[in-house]
Amino acid sequence: MPKIKTHKGAKRRFHITGSGKIMRIKIGKSHLRRRKPARTKRLYDDKLQLNASDRKRISRLLPNG
Repeated sequence: MPKIKTHKGAKRRFHITGSGKIMRIKIGKSHLRRRKPARTKRLYDDKLQLNASDRKRISRLLPNG
């Protein structure tokens, strides 16, 4: 039986916390950054919890955590 491979794109985009939550970053973080206000740029620094409807699909791509 072959090993289950991690999806490399998902590995870069999502982060799994110690308690098992899947965190994501906001889209558009690096696009046209010079013309965005400082407040908007600061909001991109936070990681957000993944929506519950996407959790099962993304956890299949990250079998090893």
